[in-house]
Amino acid sequence: MVNGDYLFLSLVAAITATFAATIANGLNWPVWAMFVGWVAFFTGKDTFSGVLATFGCLAFGLIAGNLAGLAIGSMAPKIGFWAIAPVVFVVAFIVVSLRGLSVMNNITAYFLGLITFFAAHISPGISSTISLVVVTALGLIAAYCTASLQRKLTQRKTAVK
Repeated sequence: MVNGDYLFLSLVAAITATFAATIANGLNWPVWAMFVGWVAFFTGKDTFSGVLATFGCLAFGLIAGNLAGLAIGSMAPKIGFWAIAPVVFVVAFIVVSLRGLSVMNNITAYFLGLITFFAAHISPGISSTISLVVVTALGLIAAYCTASLQRKLTQRKTAVK
């Protein structure tokens, strides 16, 4: 059932998303990458430490994508399209194995980082990776702020009743 409270909480999310998208666009960052960060937020714990862990996994995925791009680029002249096979094998093995860590175990965030790097169609390098880390962090922060504000509004409403 949709009521005024539900719509108000949706409005909070829409306003925050609008601010984050406008900031990303104004800084000439890919808005879609900001939303990848937003999505990554929902794959982890919604606590501050949970968001930091999710961000770490997402950033590691971006860095792994960058390194994979470099490895594929260096191997492709020698073995052609086959260069992707050993690189994907090694990166996937590492990322999937990281699920066993006690804190940085968000496999979805790792893969979102990898996907973001390759979807951006940018040349591997430090500056390109940093720009993607920053814009996805904006999305994570925006989603965290949205969830925190919605939680506080809901708690306040419950406390008043």
